[in-house]
Amino acid sequence: MRIAAAWAALFVAGCRAPTIPAAARYPAGTPLEARYVRVEGSRIRYVDVGRGTPVIFIHGFAASIYAWRKNLVPVESAGFRVLAFDNRGFGFSDKPAHGYSNADYARLLVAFMDSLGLPDAVLVGHSMGGAIAAEVALAYPKRVRGLVLIDASGFGRRSWLLLRLAAWPVVGPLISGLRGRWITARALRSAYADPRKVPSTDVDQYYAPVAEPDFGRALRGVLREFRFAALSGRVSAIETPTLVLWGDHDPWIPPSVGMALAAELPRVAFVLVQRAGHVPQEEVPDEVNRLVIAFLRQGLARVPGDLALARERETP
Repeated sequence: MRIAAAWAALFVAGCRAPTIPAAARYPAGTPLEARYVRVEGSRIRYVDVGRGTPVIFIHGFAASIYAWRKNLVPVESAGFRVLAFDNRGFGFSDKPAHGYSNADYARLLVAFMDSLGLPDAVLVGHSMGGAIAAEVALAYPKRVRGLVLIDASGFGRRSWLLLRLAAWPVVGPLISGLRGRWITARALRSAYADPRKVPSTDVDQYYAPVAEPDFGRALRGVLREFRFAALSGRVSAIETPTLVLWGDHDPWIPPSVGMALAAELPRVAFVLVQRAGHVPQEEVPDEVNRLVIAFLRQGLARVPGDLALARERETP
């Protein structure tokens, strides 16, 4: 009886609630404008602003452009062209049944660059987006000017066991069906070192694409096709200058994984971001922006192993 009641509670929590209107969805109310381009057969939603070296921001699993809301304008104001997009299956981009392998996502990113006439760019990837950025650096090294990996997936296996279990034929549809606003709020707050930093407006923005009709189908496609540990044993071949940032209280992918990842990268600076969980670019954006901009301006050759030690010596 208790088990039945627990499952009933989960299904009630999973019922979809009304979402914010389209006119209120990010980047509404900001200097950015959402655009669309058809890439590799999918309609992709993106933003593109600024001039200078292009920097492409790649969000993580079940996220969207909104994950970079606190980073895009500061990096653009520092003198860079910033781009971010809702990856296939997420946000308000197309959500087909297939096309979610690591190679599919790498091709999609390169085709996105081609569509905008970008011969190369700096890639900034968070979580699953970090794994995708690294895949591009491996498969298309001449297209990647630099890498910033923020609490990236792709390296190590233990942290992503639940996602692999969720790909099972019976479990996958059940999990992807439990995508109500309450579940979205719990998942988002669990990614923070301090859950009190997540306002209801953030939950609204994260929940809006989750409630899209094809989101469940896309989520199952990602869980079936994407390999969240595919970088293990391969990153030593990445010659691109790389900055690895990791939240010191990441509950999803522990800092030890980030250290192991950095240890295998040939040209790397590793920084443990203090008082941050799995999404430091959202939780402590000022520090992440400072580190990313320093990396973009100075290049790896002039970046110390821990940029935090250089705070007092940094010039404006």
